[in-house]
This record gives sequence, C-alpha cells and structure tokens, in this order.
Amino acid sequence: MSLFDPLVLLLVAAGLYMAWNIGANDLANAMGTSVGSGALSIKQVIIIAGICEFAGAVFFGKRVTSTIAKGIVPVDSISAIDPHLVAVGMLAAILAAGFWITLATFYNLPVSTTHSIVGAVLGFGLMAAYKGIIGFEEISWSVLGKIVGSWLVSPLLGALLAYIIFSFIRYFILQKADDPYSIEKKFVFLQTMTACYIAFAHGSNDVANAIGPLYAGLNALGMAGLNIPIWVMVLGGLGMVVGLATWGHRVIETIGTRITELTPTRGFSAEFATASVVVLHSYSSLPISTTHTLVGSVIGVGLAGGLAAVDLSVIGKIAVSWIVTVPVAALTSALIFAGLLGVGI
Repeated sequence: MSLFDPLVLLLVAAGLYMAWNIGANDLANAMGTSVGSGALSIKQVIIIAGICEFAGAVFFGKRVTSTIAKGIVPVDSISAIDPHLVAVGMLAAILAAGFWITLATFYNLPVSTTHSIVGAVLGFGLMAAYKGIIGFEEISWSVLGKIVGSWLVSPLLGALLAYIIFSFIRYFILQKADDPYSIEKKFVFLQTMTACYIAFAHGSNDVANAIGPLYAGLNALGMAGLNIPIWVMVLGGLGMVVGLATWGHRVIETIGTRITELTPTRGFSAEFATASVVVLHSYSSLPISTTHTLVGSVIGVGLAGGLAAVDLSVIGKIAVSWIVTVPVAALTSALIFAGLLGVGI
C-alpha cells in the first residue's frame, strides 16, 4: 500500500493531530510548574521542551509504544481476518482521544492523554468484539489491569516523593538559611534542569499515545515492520512540540498557578518527583499519566505546607475530568469505528 493511500494519509494526519493535542495538554502539564514558579518563561519552556521532549520520544519511546499498539487489543488476530479493520479501528481510537483532549484543553482541564488513548483503543476492541470480529476474552484484560494499577500508584508515588523532597529542602535548607530568597533564586537553575528531565520523561512515555495506534494501523497495512519507523517517532515528537507552542498556555495556567502556590524549590520538588516516576514506568513499558503524576506531585508539595495551601476545588474539577475520560473515550471510539465502517472507509 502506498504512503499516499487515503487511509494511510488519514492515519498519519490523525496521529499528528493527537500528538498536537498531547503537546497542548499533557506537555503543558509537565512544564506548568516551571512557569508557575517563575523559573522559566513560556518561550523558554517551548525551547527546552522542544529539545528534550523530542529526544525522549525518539530515543526512549519505543517500549511504551509497543504496549499501546499491540498490548491491549489483539490486533494480529483482527489483522489476520482483515488488516483494514485494524487501520480503521486505530483511526477511530486516535480521533476519539484527540477530540476529547481538544475539548478538555479548551476548558483548561489537564486530562490524561494516556487514559484517553487507552480508553479509545479499548472502545475499538469492545466494538470489534460486539460485531463478532474477536471474542471479548481476547482483549488483554490482564495488561489493562496493570495499566490501571499504574494509574492509581503513580500519583501517590509522585505525591509521596515530592512531599519528602520538599520537606527535606524546607527543613534542612530553607529554614536554616539567613536569606531564603537567595536559596529560591539558586533553585531556578536546578528547576531548569528538572524541566529538561521531565520533558525527556514525558516524551519517553506519552509519545506512545499518538504513535502507538498510528504504528499499529501502518503495521497492519504493511507500511511498517517489526521495528517502529524513525519517521513515525519524529512525527510524534514534532507534533507535541507544536502543540505546546500553539495552545499549551491554557493548561499551563491551571497546573502552574491554581492548585497551590509554587516557588522554585516547590517546582523543583514536584518536577523531579514526577519525572522519576514517569521514567521508571517508561522503562517498565507501562503507559502512565504524566498528568496524574504531576498533579499528585504538586499536591504533595502543597501538603508539605499544610492542607490549607492546596486549592481543593481545582483538584475536584481535575478529578472529575479524570474519571470520565476512559468511558467517554471508549464510547466515542466505538461509535466512530462503527460509523467509519458504515460509510465504507
């Protein structure tokens, strides 16, 4: 099949759209603490994220991409019946997740792009099972269980690690310093380093949300082999950077200023904790939510200053958006998949 086949072009365009969404929402989450603490301007964040996100996506993003592409729905079994079904199903999944993230970004809500794409791929699988293409038992429920488990653990790990790091800085550095303000100024440089760290970590895990389904579709159509093509990785990395640059400021404001007051020491603690948890899960091939982990870390930093330092109303809105993401993405994906087949795509 040619690269200029309409279905292939639709898949590539949808993958780029999803990557743009990830940059606008999820990468903005990752970099919001740097802006909120005053360590970096939005322009500086775009430059740093552009380099480090791209590097993480291209050089360390293949593990999680394989899980998203083939670990949830038995695409090989579906492809044996009709490769076209895999391509259409993955197109539906990308579109469903992308539409939901665009809506959430419009309302400044930091939703999980990982939840969105996992829910959307699951929706495709459920509709395929409903139509008798596969059995419901063929969906990898054990893999889904591991993914969901990591979603529950990651924000708690982020909160705990950020709480410990900031408490250590607070008690052993800030409270013993003659001039705490000068310490905060020194942490601006350190937070720049953690911004690079978190951008790399984000690229390594969340690029899979865009290119995992894209790769699965291209592979089914004979456009990609066992190894993920480098141009697919590059497409995902570039799309995320463009998303941050063009629309990321909306969610940056929510993460950086609305949950709790952030200073360079607080931002450093949240970013270091988040990036460490994300890299650990990337190495384990598990797609986790950078959003969940970062919000957990920011809450952990806020709790280190007392519960009153955390805006619970903002957290409540974020939590609701998290809860509805998977079912909304799954239902939308299932309907789009059925609709695309219905119109003969």
